[in-house]
Amino acid sequence: MLSLIYSSLATRHLEDDDLAALLTQSRRANAENDITGVLLFRNGYFLQLLEGPDQAVRDKMATIKHDDRHTKVSVLVEELVEERQFPEWTMGFPAEDSDVEHAPGYRTTFDDLDAAGGTQVSSLPALRELIRWFRPAGR
Repeated sequence: MLSLIYSSLATRHLEDDDLAALLTQSRRANAENDITGVLLFRNGYFLQLLEGPDQAVRDKMATIKHDDRHTKVSVLVEELVEERQFPEWTMGFPAEDSDVEHAPGYRTTFDDLDAAGGTQVSSLPALRELIRWFRPAGR
């Protein structure tokens, strides 16, 4: 099974209703292709983990790269995994006054991952820790 994490920048301002519609659309489309994961959105930035059959995840990534809601799409991590981290599709878009800034690994950007050409860099552990913070309890 392929696990892939990417980041992107929204091309326009998204309201809570837009994000709720995106979540509904994503759940439906991903269920049809056996893809699960988590989509985080904050301050115009997306951070998404996709997991599922290799080709399905790659096809989804190609769709995202051509989606007019995204720009600066950058694959940050791509690895084979034995089991899903997010067996149920989830999405996080915390309120501006939430304490997400206190989440382990919280950062405002992961640009240095892209700049390093996929080599191990200092923000990779922070990225993994941030993703783990959003995992369902007990996993």
